[in-house]
Amino acid sequence: MRTATLLVLLALFGCAAETRPPLVASDIEITRPVAGMDMSAGYLTLQNNTDAAIVVTRVQSPQYARVEIHETTIEDGISKMRALDSLTVPANGAARLERGGKHLMLMQARDQKDSVTLQLMSGETLLLSVQYRFDPT
Repeated sequence: MRTATLLVLLALFGCAAETRPPLVASDIEITRPVAGMDMSAGYLTLQNNTDAAIVVTRVQSPQYARVEIHETTIEDGISKMRALDSLTVPANGAARLERGGKHLMLMQARDQKDSVTLQLMSGETLLLSVQYRFDPT
């Protein structure tokens, strides 16, 4: 199983040492781009530990020129994918980005070696930064 390390947690609000971080990522998996392609996908669970919804308006990565929040739906028996403007993590709840549903599309790979960093933003505010390390193969 692939492992992920939380690199930095930044609080949306002032957060004392004894309280839980506002936003936590778990079950992180990022696929390696297939040979000849410069795209990959990202899946994770975001847990909101606050009493207010957290809205992720964009995701960025130094290893990719673009990262988009996408959703896969089935319409008339045909699978369709569309970009979303934001992702809401409900108050004291979770949002799951997974295959066949909401997920991240990482496009135009730049310099992907052993790890990928994802920065989840709300406007210009950094909510959470995670670093995913690929299993050595």
